[in-house]
Amino acid sequence: MKEPIFRGVATALITPFTDDGIDFPALEQLLIRQLDAKIPALVICGTTGEASTLSREEKAQLWMYCVHFVDGACKIIAGIGSNNTLAAAELAQTAERCGVDALLAVTPYYNKCTQEGLLEHYLTIANRSALPLITYNVPSRTGTNMTHDCCRILSTHPRINGIKDASGNISQTAKLCALPNCYVWSGNDDQIVPTLSLGGCGIISVLSNLCPEVVHQITSLCFIGQYKKAAALQLQYLPLIDALFCEVNPIPIKAALASQGLCRENLRLPLTPLSDAGRKELFSAMEKCFL
Repeated sequence: MKEPIFRGVATALITPFTDDGIDFPALEQLLIRQLDAKIPALVICGTTGEASTLSREEKAQLWMYCVHFVDGACKIIAGIGSNNTLAAAELAQTAERCGVDALLAVTPYYNKCTQEGLLEHYLTIANRSALPLITYNVPSRTGTNMTHDCCRILSTHPRINGIKDASGNISQTAKLCALPNCYVWSGNDDQIVPTLSLGGCGIISVLSNLCPEVVHQITSLCFIGQYKKAAALQLQYLPLIDALFCEVNPIPIKAALASQGLCRENLRLPLTPLSDAGRKELFSAMEKCFL
């Protein structure tokens, strides 16, 4: 029987930039913060990591750097998603050579596809690499929703480990959690407790860039059955979770981390810095949570 690649929190890590490239000293600070909080996994080059504006060479540099830096202290999951199936499969092979522990691939966007296309997309990637693969369903960004039947069929593949579910549909999440051999991670920070109460394995989190100890505590409380305490903690941080999505991710989370001196607020176009209104909402929420 397959085992989940991780339980608890995987931080969808930002990619810190200088004006000229990747800011590796800042990346080191961010990694140390995650390791100190005992976060069990990190997603490198996901949506929050601005993967769509990273070159193949930059992705490989990031994966190798993170693999060597954490030295087995946590899992490194490589974001290899693409709307070009063969490009995603080749990137999966590159990530495997870099020594990562697992892969994360979003559903194809823009050109989209049928459910049959989704099956072929993920099976092609899974058959090109020996690493566990987590599928990623986020209809709000891709315009495509993975159906229950599609997930059921994919879950029978020995290397397809489960799904990051950012559908926002808790009924859909419940049906996924009922599938055998289909591990489910929430893709929404405001649905950690509901997902884990249904049997999910954890969260792939944006919030944990800023508050790794808090997100770790929420999942840990769930795992020992303390759902009431976990829910109270999640609700306490709900205004901050909402503020981190007041504009498209990762614009707000980079502003939050920059305010703490952990990185520059540099983003790659077409992303632009947080607006004045967004900044006011974000910093107000941070002040209330960190009192």
